[in-house]
Order: sequence, then structure tokens, then C-alpha cells
Amino acid sequence: MKEEKIELKRTPLYEIHHQYGGRVIDFGGWALPVQYKGIIDEHRAVREKAGIFDVSHMGEILVEGGQALDLLQELVTNDVSKMKINQVQYTPMCNDRGGIIDDFIIYRLGESKYLLVVNAANTEKDLNRVLEVAKGYPEARVEDITDQVGIIAIQGPLAKEILQKITPQDLGDIKYFWCVQDVEAAGENTMLISRTGYTGEDGFEIYCPSQSAPAIWEALMKEGEGLGLVPAGLGCRDTLRFEVCLPLYGNELTEDTNPLEAGLGRFVKLDKPSFRGREAIAEMKEEGPGRVLVGLEMTSRGIARTNYPILENGQKVGVITSGSFAPSLDKNLALGYVPKELSEIGTALQVDARGRLIDARIVPIPFYKKEEN
Repeated sequence: MKEEKIELKRTPLYEIHHQYGGRVIDFGGWALPVQYKGIIDEHRAVREKAGIFDVSHMGEILVEGGQALDLLQELVTNDVSKMKINQVQYTPMCNDRGGIIDDFIIYRLGESKYLLVVNAANTEKDLNRVLEVAKGYPEARVEDITDQVGIIAIQGPLAKEILQKITPQDLGDIKYFWCVQDVEAAGENTMLISRTGYTGEDGFEIYCPSQSAPAIWEALMKEGEGLGLVPAGLGCRDTLRFEVCLPLYGNELTEDTNPLEAGLGRFVKLDKPSFRGREAIAEMKEEGPGRVLVGLEMTSRGIARTNYPILENGQKVGVITSGSFAPSLDKNLALGYVPKELSEIGTALQVDARGRLIDARIVPIPFYKKEEN
């Protein structure tokens, strides 16, 4: 019987990835480039100069109306009421057991208007959760606008200089985790330009109508040509976020992970009157998490990969969530969960790499810290 071929979803920049030699793969049902010239070269370009990413696969959910804030306050662990217009906030969204359904960012775009930018693979699940909770808030309107929006991220020490060449907006006015709305870029109208990122470097995101994304991409590439700007794929996006220990949903975060175990306690505001999962998280805070996320450096040859067991004296005590060679540090590193009592810096452990044992020790996280100018 012939297998039915699943058609991958395409971003507005699909054709451009092929033009620039991108190796396009299936990423959660989306056709996206894992690399162009090479993961390590792209990684180093972002650390030293600048890289441009297509992140149009991310989900966008608009929440607005009279009860928008009340809905979000119940939905997420962070305190949305503290946000000012044009501010951006990171937050987990938990199930009733305190497990993380997703982690995402919220933009406050108006008095009662918010944009949730969620992980691509979780868009449908997140939308269903928002709609379920919204039943208690009839004045809140919820709309999935993912298909209408293209997103380009430019990251690296020269990102600001390059982006400034195509927009009249003074990018120096945009603080970290803030945005500006309705500004022009490359002669195109944008929805917003924000200053966040997932690499540990300075950078910006341009949200625009889908049809405007190719023109903005090409304008950035043209202006960045002499400054070392390179197109960058999913591969280096992962190694960059890994070096600065930003969690990846499906790896460090799952529906069975409590934010306190993952080191995300600062994004949980237990002083809010109520939110989904609050009781379970409060209980864990009182008792203390039994396991915690730690950083590991391999002290013998080998790379720890996702789901490899972590051992102490031959016994499994934890699991690797992410592992890689870290190009900026020239080391083999990993993130993983271990019991709290084994989480002290310097603790010697081993990783079972399909039957071959790799020596490791616990090291401080994040692994990489950008040098302050």
C-alpha cells in the first residue's frame, strides 16, 4: 500500500531558502532550512557579526477585548497586569498539574490587545487551551492570525547597524523586551519590530504581513552583505540557544515539567490571585523540587544527546534534555535533570551514550555569557 505523502507547510520565505542554498527539512510539519553553508559557520557569524532567521512558523494568537487581561491572568504564570503598552513578556502556560503546556512571549499592543507568539508545534494545542479558558471570559476575543504574519529575526552584534539601514525608526529607542508598532522597513509596512531573541545576542524581530517578508529579507541581506550577515538555519539557532541555556519546548520543557524544576521560578507569580496550575506549583515551592535542570560538561570524549541516561555509580539518576558541541566554547556540553541532592557544581556523573559511558561533571549555567561592551 502506497504511503500518503504529507504536504509540509511553507513560510512566506520558502522560495528564498532555496535561492540561498538552504537545506530544507521537515521541522514539525514545516519546510524550513536546517542550515545554509554550515551550522558552525552560521553559529559563529551570529556570535561575531549577524545572522538572519526565518521564524514565520511561530504561532500568533491575538487576544483582545474587555476581559483580555483577565483571561491571560488565569491562563499564564507570569503577571500580565504589570505590562505596559509595547512591552514584551516571557511566560510559561501550565496545565492544572503545574506541567508546562508551552512557553511563549506576550506582546501588549493596546489597552486591551495582546499578541501571544507561541511555539510552532504547539500552536493548535495552545489555541485550544486559550479558547477553553476563554469560555469563562465572554468579552475576550481570540483569533489565530498565524497565516497572516511573517517573522524575520536578525541577531548578532551588528544586527542593529544592519536593520537601521532599512528603517527610519530609531532602533536605539527600542529597549530589550519592548517593541514599536506600525513602522516601515524596506519600504514595507510592518506590524511591529521587537528587541528580544533566542541566541544570547542582541537582535530584533520584524513582524510583517506575509507578502512583505521576502522584500524585507532581501533588503537586509543586501545591506548586510559587507558586514558579514549570513542566512542562518534551525541548526545554529539550536546551538546558540543551547549555549545560553534557553529552554526548548519538548526538550527541557514538557507537560510533565514544573516551571520550578526548570529554573523558571522568576516567571511564576504566586502572589496573583489565581491561575491554572497555581496550587501544584505552590505545593512544589513549599516542598522544594525533587529534580532540577543542570549543566554538564563532558570530561571524556563523546557528545551527550537528548534522552541519554545520566548515571551515578552505574545507576540511572536523570536524563539529558539537550546536548551538543558548543562552538563558542569548544566543549561538549549538555543540559539535563538530576535529583536535587546531586545538583551541586562539580558533582561527577556519567552519561550512557548507547552503552558507552562518558564522564561528566556539573557546571554552572548558562554556559556562555556575552561580553559586555
